[in-house]
Amino acid sequence: MRFVIVGAGRVGRRTARVLREEDHEVVIVEPDVTKVERLRKEGFTVVAGDGSDEATLLEQDLETVDGVAALSGDLAVNFLVCMIAKRHECRTVLRVDDDDREYIIGKYADDVDEVIYPERLGAIAAKNALVGGSVRAVADIAHNLQLLELTVTPGSPMRGYSLSELELPADARVLAFGKEGEQLDLPDADASLEAGDRVVVIADFDVLREVEQIIVGETDPALAQGGV
Repeated sequence: MRFVIVGAGRVGRRTARVLREEDHEVVIVEPDVTKVERLRKEGFTVVAGDGSDEATLLEQDLETVDGVAALSGDLAVNFLVCMIAKRHECRTVLRVDDDDREYIIGKYADDVDEVIYPERLGAIAAKNALVGGSVRAVADIAHNLQLLELTVTPGSPMRGYSLSELELPADARVLAFGKEGEQLDLPDADASLEAGDRVVVIADFDVLREVEQIIVGETDPALAQGGV
């Protein structure tokens, strides 16, 4: 899948890195020359410019873009980016830093697909909002830890197995489990994993992709339309 990220701050960089690690095509739009040079040295495709400028975004051929994430620290810029992207039928993610604006954002940002608050969720939430599917970031616990809720899919390699048979990386732990349509509860080792069941995991940033592959399975773009 192909994505455009506007803003190369902490959230934008981490989101781009996660997307690239999952073999998605990523273009970053950033006006700061120093950040542009650093990102290019890291191998990213970067456009030096103002992401809220219509001409700059249109140069990215938005008809071929699956999603646009407006992750700059400027709310006005982010709104403009999403307005332009929605006109070209891209999935949009809007970053908001001020929780006090949650009501007004909810009232006037109906056309935006996902609104994220980085202090709550961080880069993984932005990635999940863009891709959609069966992984939902619950919280950033620390710089290197994420709390995730994963939904077992029909293609999960663990479907039909019990929680006691679930072997996660050393830096990941199951905290809660819920059968489809039921509340989350403490994990029962004898519970079987079936499609629609939810597993809450705390994991180190570096093993998130491995955890996703074990519980959810390989991400299929066709399954990514349901959101998070």
